[in-house]
Amino acid sequence: MEAIGVDLGGTKMLVGVVDSERRIVYRSTAPSHGLGQDELLETLERELRAARAARPDVVAAGLGIPCTIDRERGVAILAVNLEIANLPIRDLMTERLGLPVLIDNDANVAILAEHRFGSARGARNAVMLTIGTGIGGGLIVDGQLYRGSTGAGAELGHIVIDADGPPCQGNCPNRGCVEALASGTAIAREGLAAAEAAPDSALGRALAEGVQLDGKEVTDAALAGDETARGVLEVIGKRLGVAFSSLANIFDPDVIVIGGGASRAGELLAGPAREELASRALPPMSETPVMTAELGPEAGMIGAATMALEPEGGGAGWPDG
Repeated sequence: MEAIGVDLGGTKMLVGVVDSERRIVYRSTAPSHGLGQDELLETLERELRAARAARPDVVAAGLGIPCTIDRERGVAILAVNLEIANLPIRDLMTERLGLPVLIDNDANVAILAEHRFGSARGARNAVMLTIGTGIGGGLIVDGQLYRGSTGAGAELGHIVIDADGPPCQGNCPNRGCVEALASGTAIAREGLAAAEAAPDSALGRALAEGVQLDGKEVTDAALAGDETARGVLEVIGKRLGVAFSSLANIFDPDVIVIGGGASRAGELLAGPAREELASRALPPMSETPVMTAELGPEAGMIGAATMALEPEGGGAGWPDG
């Protein structure tokens, strides 16, 4: 069997068709940044139809959406970084596509994939932060995906690590959230400041050449060995580690997983985060392993398709259990 999986991010949507052996047999991307709700729905519908046309035997579609979810009604309640509010997206897309459509939070489906196939495989308790335009959170507690009372729980990107910190982005009313300080957006902001302060660095030269320094550009420069860019990721990694220390103390997980686009940075983020966690968390939680997502930025797409393929995946639409 095959199902469509969509990871709907604040910058782009990744669409794929995945079979029951986790093979990706179709893949596409489309921009999502700056789209109004109607435009976003039109783009999503177009991409879903294209995936179905390419793989006509798909049995369902799963959507991972970066927002709070009302699971019973299949409604996307509020997104921080997209123009989504009180949108009955499950029923709308089911009607337009003519296939069962299931929805869940994007980080929930990402940790579902990592728990089944990746870095959290076999874990009884696991925490995941997906780092992209914003930061999403996913939890496995006692072997089960945790969603809270209504399905909107585990918004771990909005735990506060600096009470007097900068305002959080998008529709979040808080200040000092880990999303405000360690997301891909924050990597871009810190990268720009570092490039301006070090004009002879690779980042500085890129800025002078007119390159837009987003999180990907900063990460690429760091992976290529630029010390200024590596310094940015070290700062971001330490901020993540502050959040991880609280999460470790609360959940005592088997593993904490760094996912999303920033997972490409590997140890450049995970190393500083691990060190900060070790210095701040109570023992034995201070020894909690910190790993990057084995499935990388495709975890959300794979998890959304997995949710659609398996009723026990627990998306909004299948009966629980």
